[in-house]
Amino acid sequence: MTLTPARDAAARVPDPVPARSPSPGLLRRAACEFGLTALLLLAVVSGVRWLFAPDGYGGGGVAFALLGAGVGVLLGALMLSAPGRCSGGHLNPAVTVALWRLGVFPGRDVVPYVAAQLGGSVAGTWAAGLVWGPVVARPPVSHAVVRPGPGWGEGAVVAAEAGVLAGSALLLAGLLAHPVGRRLLPYAVGLVTALVIAVLGPLSGGSANPARQFGPALLSGEAGRLWVYAAGPVLGAVAGAGLCRRAGVLGVRITPPPVRPRQP
Repeated sequence: MTLTPARDAAARVPDPVPARSPSPGLLRRAACEFGLTALLLLAVVSGVRWLFAPDGYGGGGVAFALLGAGVGVLLGALMLSAPGRCSGGHLNPAVTVALWRLGVFPGRDVVPYVAAQLGGSVAGTWAAGLVWGPVVARPPVSHAVVRPGPGWGEGAVVAAEAGVLAGSALLLAGLLAHPVGRRLLPYAVGLVTALVIAVLGPLSGGSANPARQFGPALLSGEAGRLWVYAAGPVLGAVAGAGLCRRAGVLGVRITPPPVRPRQP
């Protein structure tokens, strides 16, 4: 779960062009999203392999905390990297949607970004299987697919996932409203991600990212609950962004920069 707009998309609203025209540098930024998401999923699956497999740490609450800490640090590093600064380091379709609804990301770039993130999820999950071998496909690893804990129905999972993204959208709006907040984004993202995985991991699954579940669900053959982990974050992102745009929730107001006139 990452919470920053693309550098060239957030710094200004692109020049007025026909609706079907991509914004400048879109292919390069989408490629960065693909590669960053692939690295994220490679790391996540590797962490699950060593923390939850019988020949590794063996699972449990401490394993979720360790996984959360590792993923949080990694996300901050990916966002601060050159590719992360190029694309904005979204790595999460729900975050891309939230930034669009906040008015700081162009709507025509949403589909290419989401496609790149989902493709990177599959690529990273598949690469982890090549690195670690058959153990990745066998339970309890199962390509690091996210599963809810006992007693958690689909409705409860959707509500939990939506709540996390709604809160993240509010945090995003607050940080984006101030220059200092923008500089703190990678560190805030890492902390929030670590807490979500550590606290909600044993309960709802703690995904909060459709791309986090997409590759593992497809490659493990457990796509039945994929809609739950996709719908929840997206609904929460839309709801949180809507709150921010109405009546200045948290006392901040997101306003897009002025459109720069087209150069002759």
